[in-house]
Amino acid sequence: MLVSVNPDNPDSRKIRQVAEILAKDGVIIYPTDTVYALGCDIHSAAALERIARIRRLDLRDALFSIICADLSQVSEYVLPLDNAVFRLLKKHLPGPFTFILKAAGNVPKALRNRKKTVGIRIPNHPIPLAIVAELGRPILTTSLKSEDEILEYFVDAEDIHDDFRKMVDVVIDGGPCGNIPSTLVDCTGNEPEVIRMGAGQPDL
Repeated sequence: MLVSVNPDNPDSRKIRQVAEILAKDGVIIYPTDTVYALGCDIHSAAALERIARIRRLDLRDALFSIICADLSQVSEYVLPLDNAVFRLLKKHLPGPFTFILKAAGNVPKALRNRKKTVGIRIPNHPIPLAIVAELGRPILTTSLKSEDEILEYFVDAEDIHDDFRKMVDVVIDGGPCGNIPSTLVDCTGNEPEVIRMGAGQPDL
């Protein structure tokens, strides 16, 4: 199903429909402030396995991220942050960053990799934030990569729907996205470290 949603003012009825699908182990493709992404309810093991199959990922090694509504929600899923890391997150979020943090015990076991870390995102995009707010908990996310020789990521929802309509429950068309992923920052060591330079310009 292809659903068109205004990226600046998401229709609450459509957002509610998407949240209901997620709550029933659904898998969606949706726009972010960087690239289009696959998403599911953080607590749905069945949907997580579907995403792993779509992306051909090994759940034991994959680093999934979760989309949170705000820093208050982030604090529910990670170990306590020191002041420096909290200030770093506050400075850069919402924005095109993924921060690797130490996972708290309530992060589902399937999401905790061998290092017991989790990627955290608060995208500067109304659609995913509205979905998380309606669902009442984070959504698991991973970028939707393209096999195109030129473009690494999909940028157009209709093209995505053509390729993935039989694999996912909903493709949200929120307009074109970029082709550059989020900047990945590891905050689990003594000093923050940029692991992947992406759309965000970090000020560490």
